Amino acid sequence: MINPNDKKLHTDQTFLLRRSMGEIADPVQFKEEGNKHFQAGEIDKAIECYTKAIKSCKDKKALAVIYRNRSACFLKKENYNNAVSDASKAIDVDAADIKALYRRCQALEKLGKLDMAFKDVQRCATLEPKNKTFLETLRRLGADIQQKLKTTFSTDSRVQNMFDILFSDESDKEKQEKAANNLIVLAREDAGAERIFQNNGVPLLVQLIDTGKPEMILAAIRTLSGMCTGHRARATAIIHTVGISKLCSIMAVDNEEIVLATANLFQCVYDSLSGGDKRNYGKEEALVLDSSKDLKDILLALLEMIASKKVSGHGRDQALNLLTKNVPRKDKKNTDNSKGLFTIDHGLKKILKVCGQVPDLPDQLPLTENTQLIASVLLNKLYDDMRCDPERDHFRDTCDEYIKSKFDPNDMDRNIHAINTLSGILQGPFDVGNVLAGRQGVMEMMVALCGSEREVDQLVAVEALIHASTKTSKASFFISNGVTLLKDMYKKTKNEKIKIRALVGLCKLGSAGGDDYSMRQFAEGSTEKLAKQCRKWLCNPTLDVRTRKWAVEGLAYLTNDADVKDDFVEDEAALRAMFELAKSKDKTILYAVACTLVNCTNSYDKKEIIPEMVQLAKFSKQHVPEQHPKDKKDFIERRVKRLLKAGVTSALAVMVKADNSILTDQTKEMLARVFLALAEDIKDRGTIVAQGGGRALLPLALEGTDKGKIKASHALAKIAAVSNPEIAFPAERIYEVVRPLVSLLNTERDGLENFEALLGLTNLAALNDKLRVKILKEKALPEIENYMFEEHDQIRQAATECMCNLVCCKEVQDRYLEDGNDKLKLLVLLCGEDDVQLQRAAAGALAMLTAAQKKLAVKITKVTGQWLEIIQRLCIHDNPEIQHRGLVTVFNMLDADEQLAKKLIECELLEILTYVAKLEDNPKKQDAINAARACLSRAMDTGLIKPFSN
Repeated sequence: MINPNDKKLHTDQTFLLRRSMGEIADPVQFKEEGNKHFQAGEIDKAIECYTKAIKSCKDKKALAVIYRNRSACFLKKENYNNAVSDASKAIDVDAADIKALYRRCQALEKLGKLDMAFKDVQRCATLEPKNKTFLETLRRLGADIQQKLKTTFSTDSRVQNMFDILFSDESDKEKQEKAANNLIVLAREDAGAERIFQNNGVPLLVQLIDTGKPEMILAAIRTLSGMCTGHRARATAIIHTVGISKLCSIMAVDNEEIVLATANLFQCVYDSLSGGDKRNYGKEEALVLDSSKDLKDILLALLEMIASKKVSGHGRDQALNLLTKNVPRKDKKNTDNSKGLFTIDHGLKKILKVCGQVPDLPDQLPLTENTQLIASVLLNKLYDDMRCDPERDHFRDTCDEYIKSKFDPNDMDRNIHAINTLSGILQGPFDVGNVLAGRQGVMEMMVALCGSEREVDQLVAVEALIHASTKTSKASFFISNGVTLLKDMYKKTKNEKIKIRALVGLCKLGSAGGDDYSMRQFAEGSTEKLAKQCRKWLCNPTLDVRTRKWAVEGLAYLTNDADVKDDFVEDEAALRAMFELAKSKDKTILYAVACTLVNCTNSYDKKEIIPEMVQLAKFSKQHVPEQHPKDKKDFIERRVKRLLKAGVTSALAVMVKADNSILTDQTKEMLARVFLALAEDIKDRGTIVAQGGGRALLPLALEGTDKGKIKASHALAKIAAVSNPEIAFPAERIYEVVRPLVSLLNTERDGLENFEALLGLTNLAALNDKLRVKILKEKALPEIENYMFEEHDQIRQAATECMCNLVCCKEVQDRYLEDGNDKLKLLVLLCGEDDVQLQRAAAGALAMLTAAQKKLAVKITKVTGQWLEIIQRLCIHDNPEIQHRGLVTVFNMLDADEQLAKKLIECELLEILTYVAKLEDNPKKQDAINAARACLSRAMDTGLIKPFSN
């Protein structure tokens, strides 16, 4: 028989056990913990505690208080929508909850809902009529609402006036341009965009487009871009009113400026529809958020554009660019690649059609110099976006099927289209192209085309051979099968276009050994002869840009040879010709130029050669890479100087501005490597800054491969460490430099990167408080503090100098005031080190901290027993600057606390102060002398000492 009391005891024990394991939560306890975290400034932890309390709380009144508290947390986090939501839940329980009402008022004001905020604070003022805060907020919001109404009416009339001017036949051109520009500027502000939208703006802008005037179309498109940026509701309305097909027809025109503006509009719409809008639409949320059909329609329209003959070359480029930016996953951790699969199913063959176009044949799609490379980049990104082997197999099979369908023994034009398509794939997903190149009949077709009498056939075949031998690991097949063919073409043809391409093929195959001196593919002197011919073609202005581009392609491979790169940098005319080509409209040359510059500066990764391993390899008869004598440091430095003299920095600055679809992450990494090599010598950094190198490095440090971003950040650090940052990075760019420099403080970076980043941050922190706050926001402070413990003297000194400049910031001072850390103790002990530069930095930081916070002056006496000895040493230091900083610290301590002042005056420090104060005026030591006299004056003012009597 079960005893009821035993059952109750068992239940109580189970409850206690479950509670101890966290299965049953105590809302009161969670609420109290949340309050503690909130008071300590730990907002995220407070939100976590309040959320747990809400889940377990059953009492309505207690729940209202917890919601009110969490609302305060969301206000601190600037999450105003959630703050409104929580405060409203508290008000639903108690309509007179004055704290919840005021918090909701604050959040609503931040969200721009002034009328609703006004009602809440009006309620607060009714409940507490004498509360000054409520009355002041009421007055301020009332004034803001009046101003907003006034602005709204004013804006409405301005909008109407602008459209009247634009549609008037009598308005002069200058007036219309001004009205158009004003409309664009107004649309960039949310309030202005909303007024245009509410005043029938979209239909009126469509009418402007329909005028057919380029300047009107531009103004309308740019205004629409401003209106839909970050606003899903307006973006949806614009797409439905203007129509996707109409926007595509505008982007299809042969006007680069209009095409770029329309592409930007498409991007703004796509961003807003796919999550760029963070607004809370309330009840209309479900309607506004359902944008999947619109997004799909945009993708289908863009895919139609890329294969349409009605679309201009510029329009096709931008359609491909939009697909490249928006289809592949930006984060590979995201498992949803449905957009990529959709694009392959509906558009892969259309992209292949673009790759296969041969401009020299009739009835081809309109293209620019960059179109086919952009298509190859898109193919590569789509292939990378595939998640599994079946998806990759489907991609490859679709490409294979397309190429096979084009082979026709009776139609040579279809055959060269197939081979040119293969070239496009080889420039994109190379592994796919390599498999297809090995298919039966493909190599035979290339050989047949090489032997054709038609120039276009030979050009397509040679280019395909060149692209097929891109990966040196795969080049063995082409060395055995293609070299003879290319040599025959080079020797026999009189056509310069074919000759240069055959030469590039030979250059490519000849460089299969890289910079390994012992693995030259051709006889001694052959590569130099090939390079000389490439330089000759490069400098020939009578040749077309496309042909001269191939000369740079050849040099990109031949400059693996140190003799070739040394000869090339000595030929200033060839260097300048290459730089001019890099600045031309044909951006397909960028990769080749970047490769050439990386080779000339030896800025590629090199494996460290360990002598013992070399001996071991020789003993076991393994191949040992050999360094060319001209790849030693002094030769590299000389080449860098020659490149700088020829104007390499300005060429790099132009290259960096290229569109991302052409300027791939790999190309960005190579440019970053070149910049780092150029910035190696401190004397050259001024030249780099003068030619725009500082500005050009910023995008490279923020986008691209991880290695590329590190290299660019290191180059930025080298420049920021020795240059005036306000000149090197003018205007707002200076704030963009902080993040790349902070990234170099990671412990995984090497010591030189840490050191130069700290020097750069020291320079930035010395300029203004806004920059210091930016450094703190990037979470650099803990890293800088860690490096102050570093064993390496120079890194520790650089970190301390950086901290010396950062202590001007209130947030840093507060960290030193906190209990339970050794930050101040470390600074005091560093003042006692023998390293003069380290002492100088630490003493400066101590002087500024004690001047700003009197509590820290008192805290010094508690951090270490050696404090007095260290302070005295500073006051008698041989270095006048350190002595001055020590005496300033003493003055701050005398000024901070009466008991501390008495203790200082009663020790040997009084003799030191008297001795220094009695010294004759001396320009070198005057600051220290004046500081000592100020200390004695302060002691006399407080009655601790009396003046000497005559």
